[in-house]
Amino acid sequence: MALIKSISGIRGTIGGRAGEGLGGVDIVKFASAYAEFIRRHNPEASRIVVGRDARISGRMVDHLVVGSLMSMGFDVINIGLATTPTTELAVTGLGADGGIIITASHNPIQWNALKLLNSKGEFLSDAEGKEVIAIADADDYTFAEVLSLGKEYKDETWAMRHVEMVKNLPLVDCEAIAKAGFTVAVDAVNSVGGIVIPQLLRALGVKNVVELNCEATGRFAHTPEPIPENLTQISSLMKEGVADVGFVVDPDVDRLAIVMENGEMFVEEYTLVAVADYVLGHTPGSTVSNLSSSRALRDVTEKHGCSYSAAAVGEVNVVTKMKETGAVIGGEGNGGVIYPELHYGRDALVGVALFLTLMAKSGKKVTELKAGYPKYAIAKNKIELTPDIDVDAILEAVKEKFSNERITDIDGVKIDFADSWVHLRKSNTEPIIRIYSEAETMEKADELAGEIKRVIASL
Repeated sequence: MALIKSISGIRGTIGGRAGEGLGGVDIVKFASAYAEFIRRHNPEASRIVVGRDARISGRMVDHLVVGSLMSMGFDVINIGLATTPTTELAVTGLGADGGIIITASHNPIQWNALKLLNSKGEFLSDAEGKEVIAIADADDYTFAEVLSLGKEYKDETWAMRHVEMVKNLPLVDCEAIAKAGFTVAVDAVNSVGGIVIPQLLRALGVKNVVELNCEATGRFAHTPEPIPENLTQISSLMKEGVADVGFVVDPDVDRLAIVMENGEMFVEEYTLVAVADYVLGHTPGSTVSNLSSSRALRDVTEKHGCSYSAAAVGEVNVVTKMKETGAVIGGEGNGGVIYPELHYGRDALVGVALFLTLMAKSGKKVTELKAGYPKYAIAKNKIELTPDIDVDAILEAVKEKFSNERITDIDGVKIDFADSWVHLRKSNTEPIIRIYSEAETMEKADELAGEIKRVIASL
């Protein structure tokens, strides 16, 4: 069993004894602590939005979360099956005081989580998240008396509202998309993306949609993280020439991977690169991604005569840096596009709409677009954590060994070499150390990761 409390929310495996996983007692405790946190910071707070992905544990968790919030005296606007970005938009659209998204994002089927939002529909900061955890650990919350209990309201209109908002963005050209006559394949891993992505495509003017795993049953057809080794089904389909582009989303639809018309991966790192290239061509400005993201975004940004900044890993960190720099586009190399024109949250719907517009206006195939971007290869490795592993000691030892190189330690340790880099950090969402490395070829990136693994093994 596993229970992880981090900047990415309260995440754990379903079942087991209290405190060992995300069981019923844990769900009630953290939902109640979150409500207490909201009220302490705004005594007049009264409404919280709740949305969930299609995980098979989602309905159970939803009942416990909604009941806990009502027991704390909050009215709950339950928007039902909804993507993470949809829930974020609903918080601000409804003028609510916060929101909880019930999703474990890319984690396998046995996981679920509570992602916690503020009144801006953005994730809590690290300090705010730690305050919620402290309240929960101390059981320091007070339930409402019977006449002050909250009520539950249902509002399942937000998926289509979200689609309309994306469709109406100034840089989204539905006429050009419709005229291009694209056939688009979609793999939504049998979660909420199976509902909303086909709706979006048809609203954008795509008449031919090939749906894979688009039944929102929560029984994932493959490991849900949208990385190449998990996308063999859509890759095989694309090799048959059935579509111009393939889109793959994770269970809560905040990450977008693209499959080229020849069945090869566009590579999730390049989702943000391509979308940023299109946006910067029309609205010049700065860009931001996290330390584990490809240098290609920096290169494309500088090609447009604009400035690039790096942030610590985690959506809230990227958003903070974007606000500091006034970035017009940003995100993370995991396929997460953040476009402030709509909202400060990773949003695969925005990514789909802007990428299709880029395709339509350029008249290029996806392979041709990819060929025009800087060529980097990124290797993503990990080391499973056990209780006896001292992560801080490992990071310090790596810093010492490579002290003659450029080191960034705002989030783990990143070592920048002249033509490559490697980034080590403890995951916010899994009990692992992530080792990301990038170089001109995958062979060189793997060699760099292997060198770091040998250093760690020697410890």
